[in-house]
Amino acid sequence: MEVCDELRSFEATGVYRLNGTCTSAGATYLDPVRLLNASYQRFRIVPSAYYSRSFGPQHQEGEPEIERPEKRRKRKRNQKPKPRELNPMERIAEARHQEAKPLLLNAHESLVKAKHLLEYISKTIKGNEHTLDAGSGSENNFVELGTSWRAPFYEITICFRNPHVLGNEEGFFHAQKTSFPLFNSLISVEGTDEAEGEFRNRRYILPRGSCFLMADFKRVRDLIPCSPNQGYNLIVVDPPWENGCVRQKEVYPTLPNKNFLYLPVQQLAHPTGALLVLWITNREKLRAFVEKKLLPSWGVEDSTVFYWLKVKPDGSLIGDLDLFHHRPYECLLLGYINVNANAKKGSNFKLLERSQVIMSVPGAHSRKPPLEKYIPGPKPSRCIELFARELFPRWTSWGNEPLHFQDTMYFSEK
Repeated sequence: MEVCDELRSFEATGVYRLNGTCTSAGATYLDPVRLLNASYQRFRIVPSAYYSRSFGPQHQEGEPEIERPEKRRKRKRNQKPKPRELNPMERIAEARHQEAKPLLLNAHESLVKAKHLLEYISKTIKGNEHTLDAGSGSENNFVELGTSWRAPFYEITICFRNPHVLGNEEGFFHAQKTSFPLFNSLISVEGTDEAEGEFRNRRYILPRGSCFLMADFKRVRDLIPCSPNQGYNLIVVDPPWENGCVRQKEVYPTLPNKNFLYLPVQQLAHPTGALLVLWITNREKLRAFVEKKLLPSWGVEDSTVFYWLKVKPDGSLIGDLDLFHHRPYECLLLGYINVNANAKKGSNFKLLERSQVIMSVPGAHSRKPPLEKYIPGPKPSRCIELFARELFPRWTSWGNEPLHFQDTMYFSEK
């Protein structure tokens, strides 16, 4: 009975507490698709579109296997890792990993023991494969379009469905189309239903109550509210950290780390205080920069590290936990802005006093699981995401491609 109740709760919320309540838990499993689908009435996110790394082509019985070049196979089989002494930065990173390892292992063990949950996860993910509808033409490259001289002239046409009320009963829906400048313009989706946007032969699903500003770094200060009381209680930042990997730069453009010092994070925070969530990589040089320079410049205090541990649909880790340069987890730092001693004692904020582990099946490249329901604090919160690549209801999203994952190819109608 208890197991059924837990799964029913998970089915409704997309959150499964593996070790008790949020305040004392060390591990939580999130279903990003279920969490996101709660934002939509007429549409649902296609699981195979979200979990693109889990739905790669598999070898079918009777089909010939793809042969790799013989030379490459020999070189890989005979190659032995060369022992190398770690440099000072790498030794610090390894020490951090060893400190976090028991917490990560205990969290993963609690997931492995939840057999009923793993059966449910595997069944729901693999049982919802769907052929993506790419629509007409290829996806729009908003980063490239935003730097074009034509950018000020591009418009998005948004179709709003407004209900007509007859007496005390809701009547038919009336569709109203309005065009807005796509770049450098704050666009809000008002109404009780999601809207649909049209741009260059592509359609986009816009959650109700969402707001976005598609602009580059030069326009980020346009987000600062006119009144301090319109500031945000939750600020999520997922920066495009500079990365020496060429493949990474091909996926999205990166920025020098020093640029993030000028983000107006403190001006975005509500005067009664805000919770900041910052995604970072496992590079020790970056971690040192964030802790010593970036967070102090933003006025962030009492930071706590959380871990996002990535698993496969069967619950196994996506990679070796001890693989130095490819850890199967990412870190996020959580801290507070403008929260004085009196506010900490009140009910407005619930301080995060210990590290926790979030587990989920990873989505497409750089797509992070939504955290609003998981992070403690008053609801509904005024929320904003910087460097966003998707929209959420009642959130403000800023970046040079916040519509990236809103393309209809990632959705199907309910």
